[in-house]
Amino acid sequence: MPAPQPPPALDAAAVDRLVAQAEAAFQAAATTAELRGAKSDHAGDQAPLSLANRAMRQVPPELRAAVGARLGAARAAVERAWSERDQVLAAAELAQRLAAERVDVTLPVSLAPVGAPHPVTALMDQLGDVFVAMGWEIAEGPEVEAEWMNFDALNLGPHHPARATSDTLFVAPPKNHLVLRTHTSPVQIRSLLTRPLPVYVVCPGTTYRADEFDATHVPVFHQIEGLAVDRGITLGHLKGTLDHLAQTMFGPVVTRLRPSYFPFTEPSAEVDLECFVCHGDSVGQPDRPCRTCASEGWIEWGGCGVVNPRVLKACGVDPDEYSGFAFGMGVERTLMFRNAAADMRDMVEGDVRFSRALIGGAR
Repeated sequence: MPAPQPPPALDAAAVDRLVAQAEAAFQAAATTAELRGAKSDHAGDQAPLSLANRAMRQVPPELRAAVGARLGAARAAVERAWSERDQVLAAAELAQRLAAERVDVTLPVSLAPVGAPHPVTALMDQLGDVFVAMGWEIAEGPEVEAEWMNFDALNLGPHHPARATSDTLFVAPPKNHLVLRTHTSPVQIRSLLTRPLPVYVVCPGTTYRADEFDATHVPVFHQIEGLAVDRGITLGHLKGTLDHLAQTMFGPVVTRLRPSYFPFTEPSAEVDLECFVCHGDSVGQPDRPCRTCASEGWIEWGGCGVVNPRVLKACGVDPDEYSGFAFGMGVERTLMFRNAAADMRDMVEGDVRFSRALIGGAR
């Protein structure tokens, strides 16, 4: 009686042919997509090996273990061949994709501008740089200031008009005697109280007043003030400092000191700039009026003077040994002169086109 045999589809030669066909199909696949199709054909539910496995019920019982082991080894060989080919193709496709997506970082790139420094901020930095180059220091202080620092220490008495609510913004409750600083002069007071003499400081910053919001006034604006206290300081030092600042900001321009009055300086003066449009030629010439200086020949820029001895005494400085000068001007006003900005409201509306135009045209 002949020995029992498995069905033809399950003999060793047939199974080896199926494995060889699968391996050849996998090797022929050029992409992972083609490989997925080949796997479906040779290892899917309808693949020859899967259909052959269904014929196990026709195998004599005494051969089932050997035939099952043979099929299991065949399926494992097919899976291993697919996995190895998949790794090779995936790595090749990744390398190709990385090469295609590579960015040459050495190429010049033109980035569209997304913004611009605000002209007021940029100008305050430039003003500060002028004094840092002369050896001065930048000083800062709080914007919510003690009333004593903002007024009393600066020789502005209890009944001075500047302390009225029509000019000054007080912080509630009034009993705390806090204000939104109306100038950066309190920073000068703090500098005298905390720094060793001599003192050379410039104080840029934000200030607040109960002003109207129009073309030449805003309730929140910026000032830059300077203070020099040393032995032998005179009005001549003040004039030289202001001339240097004006020429740095505006080019070759003439300045003058016009007598004035401020409680914290004595003597006091207004700093005027010679009109940089008509240079005084429009004075007395009604047929050639100048809109910039109203045909006066001069433009008011800021205030200055020799530090009042009362202010020095309030800060513990001996006025018989030390003297000093102080000055202050509006940053927005300086910007309007320097860049011909006609309306101060443009500076607070946040239009980047305004900033780009002024920064691009800055000296």
